[in-house]
Amino acid sequence: MALAKNDIQKQLHGRDFISLHDFTTEEILEMLNVAKHFKIQQKQGITNHILQGKTLAMIFRKSSTRTRVSFEVGIYQLGGQGLFLNSNDIQLGRGEPVSDTAQVLSRYVDGIMIRTFSHDEVLTLAEYATVPVINGLTDLLHPCQVLADLQTIQEHKGELKGLKMAYVGDGNNMAHCLMYGAAKTGMDIIVASPEGYKPNPEVVKLAQEDAEKTGSVVKVVTDPFEAVAGADVVVTDVWASMGQEAEQEARAKVFAPYQVNNQLVSKAKSDFIFLHCLPAHRGEEVTAEVIDGPNSVIFDEAENRLHAQKAVMALLM
Repeated sequence: MALAKNDIQKQLHGRDFISLHDFTTEEILEMLNVAKHFKIQQKQGITNHILQGKTLAMIFRKSSTRTRVSFEVGIYQLGGQGLFLNSNDIQLGRGEPVSDTAQVLSRYVDGIMIRTFSHDEVLTLAEYATVPVINGLTDLLHPCQVLADLQTIQEHKGELKGLKMAYVGDGNNMAHCLMYGAAKTGMDIIVASPEGYKPNPEVVKLAQEDAEKTGSVVKVVTDPFEAVAGADVVVTDVWASMGQEAEQEARAKVFAPYQVNNQLVSKAKSDFIFLHCLPAHRGEEVTAEVIDGPNSVIFDEAENRLHAQKAVMALLM
């Protein structure tokens, strides 16, 4: 596969992947096209070493299953290698400024992926690095996951524009990125969250501005049944994210009416698909009947982390 042949691919070369809001609709659709191409190649047993000789530094300040395995396998399948770095392996967070870490790593590697708590840390890393920086997750955004979600929706529903997505639960990094991803691709999205747990107002504002350009709708409500009514896609996430474990009991009471169960999804279209970024807590944010039911595509979604991230690495690096 030869990249950098069209104008969009040329625009993406050398860029950072911090937020889907940073990219045009055409650029996001190109990422999805490349992800689809890589998936087809893998299924056909075709080897593609487009990143031969390249190294990706993978910084993990937050532990992970899917992010680590998909990036490490992905860079390997593209002919490069991944260098796993946790907080105990490097000086970041033990006195060395993020700016210094960024400049040093840029002398050694061809790209940096970071999964961390603070979004500002990723922004600083990107500011000082001279190689592409990929946001593997922050407390504000999770763009790699949502790119895989868009790929999964595209596979099961065809064209994204005009679909309705419902997100039910905490107004967290997933809610934020889903709003950006839906708005950029022309999907309507309604987020249902309880008072005090709604998405960041600035993210909502930016997503609504994106939606105006694509003719879609971004809306935040408190009623989960309003959100799910007529939805093509239903999404949820855990009630307490990593780092919020102390709030688990209190959140369980607040979010109980937001559980995705058969009663709730009966309001969606009969052929809706269910997404969850995983790990999931069956019996909490979603019942086993839904997540293990015929409308669930969570394992297609998890697999697509590999293909979507390969597209990001190939296009940027």
